[in-house]
Amino acid sequence: MKIVVLEADAMGLGVNFDSLKQFGEVITYGKTQAEEIVERIKDADIIIPNKSILNEENLKEAKNLKLICEAATGYNNIDIEYCKKRGIPVTNVVGYSTPIVAQHTFALLLYIYEKLYTYNEYVKNGAYSESGVFTKVEPLFYELSGKKWGIIGMGNIGREVAKIATAFGCEVMYYSASGNTYDVPFQRVELDELLSACDIVSVHCPLNQHTHHLLTYEKFRKMKQTAVLINVARGPVIVDADLAKALNDNLIMGAGLDVFEVEPIPKDNPLLNIKDNTKLIMTPHIGWGSLEARSRLIEDIRKSIEAFLNGNPRSVVNQ
Repeated sequence: MKIVVLEADAMGLGVNFDSLKQFGEVITYGKTQAEEIVERIKDADIIIPNKSILNEENLKEAKNLKLICEAATGYNNIDIEYCKKRGIPVTNVVGYSTPIVAQHTFALLLYIYEKLYTYNEYVKNGAYSESGVFTKVEPLFYELSGKKWGIIGMGNIGREVAKIATAFGCEVMYYSASGNTYDVPFQRVELDELLSACDIVSVHCPLNQHTHHLLTYEKFRKMKQTAVLINVARGPVIVDADLAKALNDNLIMGAGLDVFEVEPIPKDNPLLNIKDNTKLIMTPHIGWGSLEARSRLIEDIRKSIEAFLNGNPRSVVNQ
């Protein structure tokens, strides 16, 4: 059995694929360019991609291919119809990152809500030492208790965020882009109502035809000037240029982003040059990637291979 890992570098430090060696030879590549895929998968029995595009053009050369294990939850980079035609099971990993994505949501929010950038610098640059006053409460910062928190996408992560927000004393409401979510104990509202009513809006929905460019400048105009937007889902849910303009025009108080329309973020993305960078915190798509989450991801892949070899593939192909 030959197992090919196409993007091992995406897993980062602290984890490896050694647990898969019980199934056969494991070949790992740090990164794989599109033009390298055919050569690297042509003899593979199992492929483990992350963001590599696997389509009919390159998969047809993998004559021995028996299983694809997506090292992520989303599998839109894989041609599912072609895999179905060839009878190749495709598995993904679900739920492994829920705790850290929810945690990162609050890390981003609290950075903005408590103006931590400003207060940290005030202490470190010596201004506090020279002030002669024991405290400083400007710029204004806020409590979560009593605020309205709007969630776009009430899946596993959205529900976890709702639970934590409730513990902070927030009133939670949600918008379901698919229209299929009902079994949660929170008020369901339409998007415009959520945007206009909420103090915090966090995005946890998948990227699809319902959510692509869901949040535009016109939508930001509906939000409170004191509102904060958090996106830890998929970048193209938001139009980056529109958000930059909204921040520059003071339509909203701030934003925390872990994802962008194009990743890595291009140097000409206007979010990198907003007028007041204390209103925006950005991280490089790390919300999924705690050490614990990445370890769970690899263990889930191991279980998928084991299930396949035992005749019970955990495939998304026929779902």
